[in-house]
Amino acid sequence: MKRKHIITFILISVMILSQVIVQARLLPIYSVSTNDKKVSLTFDCAWGADDIDDILATLNQEGVKATFFMVGDWMRSNPEAVKKIAESGHDVANHSDRHPHVTNMSKEDIKKDIRFAHNMIKELTGQDCILYRAPYGEYNDTVVEAATECGYYTIQWDVDSLDWKNYGKQEMIDRVLKHKNLAPGSIVLLHNATKYTKDALPEIIKGLKAKGYEIVPISELIIKDGYTIDHTGRQYKQ
Repeated sequence: MKRKHIITFILISVMILSQVIVQARLLPIYSVSTNDKKVSLTFDCAWGADDIDDILATLNQEGVKATFFMVGDWMRSNPEAVKKIAESGHDVANHSDRHPHVTNMSKEDIKKDIRFAHNMIKELTGQDCILYRAPYGEYNDTVVEAATECGYYTIQWDVDSLDWKNYGKQEMIDRVLKHKNLAPGSIVLLHNATKYTKDALPEIIKGLKAKGYEIVPISELIIKDGYTIDHTGRQYKQ
């Protein structure tokens, strides 16, 4: 075989192998393919809880249900906030027990961490949680497998408010409403205990509604059975 043919063969083989690896990688749900103009607002709760009452009041006033991903340490420090979130009809979701870097952990340790937070949610709300978001948004195959084996759907996002960077209220609003990924099935990432989130939230909700979006919790957005996830993390009905 001539040298150039050998090189071509190697290049093609590498391309095919790379494609197989990409397809085989386990991914969380970043967004959902849907014909309905629905999106989800999600809040990661890992620090303080001083703004939870304001966030819940806004959601209630706008008739919106959201999803709250809560860390075990946060729940232990703010049990009443957890109960208020659940009693208000929002999704209560698992954001790990102690917010570790899970990609550095074994599968069994990840599962222990998930179960600790699961049990805390169960103790405070009586609910069995099925939604998991890995700390820092970090994941690999082991993380997704661990969550799945614990009975969880692993959730990411495709619209990031970057609220934790405290750029400003209007920039946060614009970042969500003008985000290039915003579309039916989008999942929006927010945090509580940031400088501008509670103040920007009313306008974000009004802006999404003005664009024709219905805001639903993750439990009503995702496909629970018979689905595939493509290389972008978008979930499709099989």
